[in-house]
Amino acid sequence: MKMKKNILGVDIGGTKCAVIYGQKEGDTLHLVEKVKFPTTSVDETIANICSEIEQMMGRHGLDSSNTGAIGISCGGPLDSKRGVVMSPPNLPGWNDIPIVRMLEERFGIRTGIHNDANACALAEWKFGAGVGTQNMVFLTFGTGLGAGLILDGKLYAGTNDNAGELGHIRLSEFGPVGYGKCGSFEGFASGGGIAQLARFKVSEKQQMGESVAWCPPGQLDSISAHTVALAAASGDPLALEIYRISATYLGRGLAMVIDLLNPEVIVIGSIYVRNRELMEPFVLQEIEREALSHARRVCSVRPAKLGEQIGVEIRIQHQDIFNSMHRI
Repeated sequence: MKMKKNILGVDIGGTKCAVIYGQKEGDTLHLVEKVKFPTTSVDETIANICSEIEQMMGRHGLDSSNTGAIGISCGGPLDSKRGVVMSPPNLPGWNDIPIVRMLEERFGIRTGIHNDANACALAEWKFGAGVGTQNMVFLTFGTGLGAGLILDGKLYAGTNDNAGELGHIRLSEFGPVGYGKCGSFEGFASGGGIAQLARFKVSEKQQMGESVAWCPPGQLDSISAHTVALAAASGDPLALEIYRISATYLGRGLAMVIDLLNPEVIVIGSIYVRNRELMEPFVLQEIEREALSHARRVCSVRPAKLGEQIGVEIRIQHQDIFNSMHRI
C-alpha cells in the first residue's frame, strides 16, 4: 500500500496568491483544499500567507511531523538555491525577500521555491500536455510572461535561475510595456500587455469621436484582458483586432523559441487556454512564416492541460506547486 505524503503549496502571483494542501500518493497528486486571496503589500501578503497556512494546517491536523514540504511558486527573477525572491516585475517591493527561510522558521517544515514558469513546466511535463517529451517549453501567459524549459528530459534553470525570461525579449521598438521594456514579448503576450494595447486602441477610437460599446468614455483604466476577451467572443471587431495583434506577436516570439531550442512541444497556459480559438490561427500563421521549417515541423503548440477545467489563472498554478515539490 502506497503511503500518502502531505504537501503544502504557496503560489505568489502579481494579483492574487493561494495556499494549497495536497496529498501525494505514488505518482498521483490529490488536491484537498485551496484558499486564494489578493496580493497586497509585501508585509501584508506574507502575513496572510502565514495565517492561511496556519489555519489550513489546523483544519487538517497537519504539523511539522506529518507534512513533507512546503513548495512556493513565484514569478522570477528569484534565487531558488538561497530561497530569495528578487524583484519580480509583477511584484513591486519584493526586493531580496528570503521567503523560504521565513516559512521554514515559522513552521519548521522543509521549504523550497521555484520560478512559477519552471513549476508549471514540471507539472505539464509530468502530468499534462508535455507527457512523454524530452524537450518542452512552457509559457505562463498570465499577468506576465515567463517560460520554463525542459531540455533533454530535465528542467533547465540556467546559471542563476534566470533561464526562460522570454518576457524581457524585445519584439518591436514600439508597443505595450512589459518587464520594464517597451515592445517586449511580455508587453504583447500577457494580461497586462493586452489591457495596455486595448486602452491605446480604444483611446484612438474615442478621440476620433467613435464609441466603443465595451468601454464607455472615462472607463479606460477599467479595461482588462478579460474585458477584451468577452467583447471578442461576441464578435466585436476592435476586440478581435487586439487579440489578433497579441497572437501575431506571440507567434513571432514562439518562432524564435523554435529556432533557438528546437522543442517537441510548446505548452501555453492561462490566457491562451481560455482564448485559444481567438489566437491559435494567427499564432500558427506567424510560426509558419518566421520559424525554420525543419524545426517547425517537429514542434506542436498546445494549450496547458492542467488548467483547462477552470477559466482562471490560479488553477493551473495550484497543480504546478504540488508538482514542483518532486524536486524538494
